[in-house]
Amino acid sequence: MTKPSLPDLLHAAVTAVGGVERPGQVTMAEAVAQAIDDGSHLLVQAGTGTGKSLGYLVPALAHGDRVVVATATLALQRQLVERDLPRTVEALHPQLRRRPEFAMLKGRSNYLCLHRLHEGVPQDDEDGLFDAFEAAAPTSKLGKDLLRLRDWSDETETGDRDDLTPGVSDRAWAQVSVSSRECLGASKCAYGAECFAEAARERAKLAEVVVTNHALLAIDAIEGAPVLPQHEVLIVDEAHELVSRVTGVATGELTPGQVNRAVRRAAKLVDEKVADQLQTAAEGFERLMELALPGRLEEIPEDLAYALMALRDAARAVISALGSTRDRSVQDEDAVRKQALASVETIHDVAERITDGSEYDVVWYERHDRFGASLRVAPLSVSGLLREKLFADRSVVLTSATLKLGGDFNGVGASLGLAPEGTEGEDVPVWKGIDVGSPFDYPKQGILYVARHLATPGREGSRTDMMDELAELVEAAGGRTLGLFSSMRAAQAAAEELRGRLDKPILLQGEDTLGELIKTFAGDPETCLFGTLSLWQGVDVPGPNCQLVVMDRIPFPRPDDPLMSARQKAVEEAGGNGFMAVAATHAALLMAQGAGRLVRATGDRGVVAVLDPRLATARYGSYLRASLPDFWYTTDRNQVRRSLAAIDAAAKAKAEGA
Repeated sequence: MTKPSLPDLLHAAVTAVGGVERPGQVTMAEAVAQAIDDGSHLLVQAGTGTGKSLGYLVPALAHGDRVVVATATLALQRQLVERDLPRTVEALHPQLRRRPEFAMLKGRSNYLCLHRLHEGVPQDDEDGLFDAFEAAAPTSKLGKDLLRLRDWSDETETGDRDDLTPGVSDRAWAQVSVSSRECLGASKCAYGAECFAEAARERAKLAEVVVTNHALLAIDAIEGAPVLPQHEVLIVDEAHELVSRVTGVATGELTPGQVNRAVRRAAKLVDEKVADQLQTAAEGFERLMELALPGRLEEIPEDLAYALMALRDAARAVISALGSTRDRSVQDEDAVRKQALASVETIHDVAERITDGSEYDVVWYERHDRFGASLRVAPLSVSGLLREKLFADRSVVLTSATLKLGGDFNGVGASLGLAPEGTEGEDVPVWKGIDVGSPFDYPKQGILYVARHLATPGREGSRTDMMDELAELVEAAGGRTLGLFSSMRAAQAAAEELRGRLDKPILLQGEDTLGELIKTFAGDPETCLFGTLSLWQGVDVPGPNCQLVVMDRIPFPRPDDPLMSARQKAVEEAGGNGFMAVAATHAALLMAQGAGRLVRATGDRGVVAVLDPRLATARYGSYLRASLPDFWYTTDRNQVRRSLAAIDAAAKAKAEGA
């Protein structure tokens, strides 16, 4: 039997999902097939509207090896599992003569734990377990959430938190879920045979395509204990997010509250002497943290080093003692012990990591208005880890609408541990980057406007001229504005100011769930939505209701961000340009994501306005502009107002004629 051709398979899949074949999608599918065949690696920039999901799914399914697809957002995971994969598998079945199985797999805490649900939560200051359902007032928000979870547990097939709509608060979910460290293990748990997390793992073992998230991929790479089934092909979608997700998983934290919880959990299960040792260490740590000032610790101060060694040693003593004690007065002691052990092990591991003082780690204090001080440790870079763990033994395809910064892939490649494209040598992963373009005609569909006449934004202080400019632009656009701000404070100030000036509804992130805000924004042309980072890449509103995207300033990392400044310094010490490698790359990625909110369909028209003159005047401005879609570029404020007014008038005329 002749092997079906890739173009035929792609055509069948695109027809099945009701899409339109794009030249970029065909180029991408061929490049992915080639990389899988060669066992090499590929970075693909595929603009919005390319249909990149099918661009990688079709060649992966045609090849027949097991493939893991890791994505950053829940929306894309759902789209793959609920829409793209079922239709594609059906469409390809006649030609492939098989129906590949697919499954979703996430970290354990994403699944409902039946043991927690039925037996209760180990309680810090009570003997044994406590029934959250009994304790919460049925009329309270928590009580209602818990009752809904109990009902849902009888009908759900997956136990996956994301399948529960509407969702519940983190506090409610914490009462019915466990981390992998707290889990008793299927063989020891009375509910092991019905466990949702175990069932998801079993389904993944049998599937040809496993859809997961970046966090689980990072855990799989870092912790050494495989969570994902063996696979020959790894596809990382939304790959611009990967480095920050891996950094997040590799970051450790210690807070007085967390240490005190561990003390309370362990106290019932070990003898008094061992419990007192941990209690004393916790008190010493808490006293120090009360005086902690935010910022990086280039050297660990002597008093902190002593406090951490005391915590590490006391935690180690508790871990040894927990193995041998049995306390008949505690109900369901295995669960109580496992939770105590998980808390104490985390403290031991973080305290030991900071005490050991690797030159590849950055340590800093943070202060939070509500939660007080925390001590954090993160890797200076994850590139070595990714090079070693990600690119060995499998073919890796990384794709996103924003991978090519300043005109090439080497910046993103370096953050992933890849040498410049074309470099050869032992232990150097071979890769290539391709940009398959976009189906959109950016120079005709959009304008990039830089407000060159404004004052350069300072670190703090009000930007009156920026507020005037913003109000005029929103007025000219007739609403229809997505405002992307570099801080929550700036977003709040702008919303407050414009609510006083304009007769247009201004929605602000945080005043409702993100989903509801986006729905309201998409449903009314006069409405504006202002917010911060999660909006830079979370909003997909095609059509006339989003015709102006405003960025208040170039989103460089804050100068006092300990991790970013440490990374910048490390590049400089190695002879590189730290500002360009770290700060400018970070800003370019966010700006490319933000500008990508404007044109989401072939009929979209609009303006991306950057209210920061440095994009036009600074040396690095051309690098940042080269990272954005190829919009028509201007600094003429009158021209932009006329264009916005014309786009608004055309949208209104179309709406009236509809």
